[in-house]
Amino acid sequence: MSLRIGVGGVFIECNHFTNQLTDLTAFERSEYLRGAELLAKTTGVLGGMLSLLSANGFEPVPLLYASACPGGVLQSNTYSSLKDELLQSLNVSGKLDGVLLCLHGAGAAVNASDLEGDLVRAVRERIGEKVPIVATLDLHAHITEELLIETDTLLAWKTYPHIDAFETGERGAQAIIDILEDRLKPFMAMAKVPLVVSAIHGQTKLPGPFADIMDEAKRLEDNDTLYSINPILVHPYLNLIDMGGGVLVVSNGDQSAAVDTAKNLTIRYWNNRYELQPRTLKPSDAIRRGMAIEGGPILLVETADCCGGGASGDSVHCLKALLKEAPDELAIIPVVDPNAAQLAHKVGVGKKIQLQLGHKLDPKWGEPVLLDGVVMKLSEGSFTYRGGIWDGRAGRMGLTAVLKVGSIHIIINSYPTYDWMTEQLDLVGLDIINSKFIVVKNPMNYKQAYEKIMKAAFVLDTPGPTPANTNALTYTNFTDSWFPLDLNTEISTPVILTSKSRDLARKK
Repeated sequence: MSLRIGVGGVFIECNHFTNQLTDLTAFERSEYLRGAELLAKTTGVLGGMLSLLSANGFEPVPLLYASACPGGVLQSNTYSSLKDELLQSLNVSGKLDGVLLCLHGAGAAVNASDLEGDLVRAVRERIGEKVPIVATLDLHAHITEELLIETDTLLAWKTYPHIDAFETGERGAQAIIDILEDRLKPFMAMAKVPLVVSAIHGQTKLPGPFADIMDEAKRLEDNDTLYSINPILVHPYLNLIDMGGGVLVVSNGDQSAAVDTAKNLTIRYWNNRYELQPRTLKPSDAIRRGMAIEGGPILLVETADCCGGGASGDSVHCLKALLKEAPDELAIIPVVDPNAAQLAHKVGVGKKIQLQLGHKLDPKWGEPVLLDGVVMKLSEGSFTYRGGIWDGRAGRMGLTAVLKVGSIHIIINSYPTYDWMTEQLDLVGLDIINSKFIVVKNPMNYKQAYEKIMKAAFVLDTPGPTPANTNALTYTNFTDSWFPLDLNTEISTPVILTSKSRDLARKK
């Protein structure tokens, strides 16, 4: 008889510095999978998990899988609903030999500050100490003691931009197979340092300060002793205790090797801290520099308004600077404003319109701008992701409009969406190649999306809940000395967290 593995998870990256909360509709608009629909996944982390389990004769048992675009912390009733449904699916699944979860690691809810830790503890209470729990994570996870203790193996993505979602799912499935077939006796150690920086220099392709750690981690991995080594660049837009990045090591029964490797690599990571800190420009300065460069596109990286980091996407700080400094240059900028999008749809294509745009969803970061423009295009806002963590999955911007103000094209959509390549711009046919300026609201994926055509990229200093410089945020729970708040802070040794060692093997 095949061994039965429960497969599911709750996947979201949250932000404590936005006023918005995430409700259940965010998951329903994205992915909310049960039963046969979950088992039908062929892409992403779930696709990798299901493919490898089936290829090795294991029976995947669908639990609940819900994912959503990053956003504010989950409403209490939203998290309770997701958690209760996942636990109920466990209750009706019959005897399971293992549980395989796709998590993010930077989730948070009003009633569960450590969403993943709370969730795996509840799962553990249902299935007991003899059944292995393996979970995959984003490499921007906040690894807590509870998450580490209640699971048996945690595996993070190895690439940023994230191009290895499917492979990470396969790694997760392989780990639970190796545990059950007595090839892996997992022990985990997580070493942390008080280093909380944005992801601007967090690429995993050499050269780079984080890539340096990832490259060394891959070199040291071997299935006999160091089963998996996972550098972690913590998501900096949480406001929680014990924040910090570092390295998570899964050893094959060797506790000292896990602790020593995690500690040594994390010290190396700490020593790279100054290279991880970005340099930024005010929007007007960046635009003036861009005007001195022949051709385009010039990317204006307004990472402080990154929907992929939990911001609402409604900032118009860079738009105001473009209107002042380069109103006659062909430019593209995205802004989330459902009221403006709806008004444009009512007016219609080719019609003139006046509207207040921006800073309505999360108003503490700025003031709207009054615009007179022409509605150029309208769309229902549905597109398909081409690769990455949501490869092949539908993205939904809701009612979307392109408003032309001077030579600036503003893509106004109703819902925030994660940026991967240029799917949102392609949907409404914007002229990327001939644009002088393109405002991109993400800290990393723009590099792959525009690497073949961009002439330059400038990281901006603007207000928002996902800034390039974390010093712009006021942390109230994470208040000890940390870098870069204190550029001179020193550490004596990393903090070490360790897992349990459970007797989990179950030969077929």
